[in-house]
Amino acid sequence: MSASPSGSVEHMLRQVTPGRYDAYEALLRALATPSSGQIWMLLWHGQAGSPDAQYGNMEVDGFSYAPCVTSAQELSASGWNRSYEVVDGLDVARTLYPDHFGLWLNPHAPGGGVGIPWLDLRRIATGLDRQPAGPLRLSEPGIEIPQFYALLAQNAHRTPALRSLRRAWVQPALGAPYLAIGLDVYDTSPAAVDSVRAMMQQSVGAVPDGLPVSTVAMTDDYDPVVMWMRAGARPFYDREAHAAPPPPQPQLQAPPTGSPAAGYGYPPPVHGGY
Repeated sequence: MSASPSGSVEHMLRQVTPGRYDAYEALLRALATPSSGQIWMLLWHGQAGSPDAQYGNMEVDGFSYAPCVTSAQELSASGWNRSYEVVDGLDVARTLYPDHFGLWLNPHAPGGGVGIPWLDLRRIATGLDRQPAGPLRLSEPGIEIPQFYALLAQNAHRTPALRSLRRAWVQPALGAPYLAIGLDVYDTSPAAVDSVRAMMQQSVGAVPDGLPVSTVAMTDDYDPVVMWMRAGARPFYDREAHAAPPPPQPQLQAPPTGSPAAGYGYPPPVHGGY
């Protein structure tokens, strides 16, 4: 392994092949490690550190990525003749994922390099161990646990902050599958959050031994489990379906799905190159 700051990323990148999710996860960990996860971001415009600096932009299968290289040697091999900046992968992940931009490593390399989708940049930015490893297989739960669902719905009805509950069966690329419960609340004040947390604690006793259960907040516009629930999972508990609706509540708006506006880190969309 190289002793340079990029050595860990380059070493892990060489291990990644289709279906090797363990190697891909190791690459994400290398990128998430400050200093040893440094990469060379290609600047389409401006100089490193200048207010008008913009990352390059490439589009693959309808998704936007910012291209980079993993060392000074790869920079030379790429033939890139504009400016660049050397930054930690963790910082780049925090910059790119909110606007649904991924990161593409060594696009000049034989085979085209490796793309890191924005969902995985989110995992790097927020903590790899806090989110399941993708790609995720999501479906309606097939396991029959009526006692848990009944107790959960009963406790939810007694929790005024809760609007509805959804569920999904999540199978990560690595790790054990688990049941996810989507929590849709009227507000996110500390008191409301505490009441919903207490509701879950009162209910998990009915979960069979050995069955992992996790929760997701339906207000999270970047969570793939939440996005799946919104699109395809009907609530198994819905307060408003059984009672008069409460006073109107402000609704969070989803972020735009198109490319972000031009600014630091983001050029106008450029197709067919980097």
